[in-house]
Amino acid sequence: MGAARRLLVLLFAVLLPSLAVLLLMASMQTDLLFPTHAVPAAGPLPPAAERLQVTTKGGETLHGVYLPPTAQEAGPKTLILGFGGNAWNAQHVAEYLHDALPEAHVVAFHYRGYRPSTGSPSAEALLEDAPLVLRAASDRVQPDRIVVVGFSIGSGVAASLARQPGVDGVVLVTPFDSLKAVAAELYPWLPIGPFFRHEIDTAAFLRDAQAPVAIIAAERDEIIPTSRTEALRPQVSNLLLDRTIEGAGHNDIYGRGDFQQALREAVVAVAVK
Repeated sequence: MGAARRLLVLLFAVLLPSLAVLLLMASMQTDLLFPTHAVPAAGPLPPAAERLQVTTKGGETLHGVYLPPTAQEAGPKTLILGFGGNAWNAQHVAEYLHDALPEAHVVAFHYRGYRPSTGSPSAEALLEDAPLVLRAASDRVQPDRIVVVGFSIGSGVAASLARQPGVDGVVLVTPFDSLKAVAAELYPWLPIGPFFRHEIDTAAFLRDAQAPVAIIAAERDEIIPTSRTEALRPQVSNLLLDRTIEGAGHNDIYGRGDFQQALREAVVAVAVK
């Protein structure tokens, strides 16, 4: 066997496993990013809650939950529109926001493909559906001001609404500058870029947007690299509050009292009306 042939065999032996992993991840990325099978079922609706529906341009039906305030409203009538993480049940999103902000009107919708919403999830679908959800929530509540709150992957969806009429502020929890950049940093040994189909470019949505923005990050985030949140900050044109919860991870942040306090402060900071 000649030297050139031996080199080719060696390169093939080295590259084949990585190529196989890359092709497998490329074929599974939708399930990895949008694990609809892992979304927990919600319990009965809380008292006074309502179910909402909106139809997409392609005829899919999105299902949502509206929770009215249980505390006396102080000041303008506020709608909190929530977008959860990639394995969140929208009812749980609404209930969490309602518990943290009982004086606000809260709406959250199940992403496309997340039961009982129909269709198939994708970054394109989530971004396309966000303005429809915003309009449906606004029509139901008729608020004086609207604050959009996004958690994890939902932070990118929330950011996409920063230029929408009627949105007064945006709160981003454990956000990123680019979902593709997150994937590339988590798997630096794989050429992710050409195979990535679900980009959410949060930085582009917020660059030159006038809506006030708040960022709440987790100091020990093991899912969204802190470098990706760092890269987002200078791209935000109107960053009014920037808080990092010490010692918090990506998932355990939500049970912490200091996070819940920061969330309340963030909503107040960006709801300037």
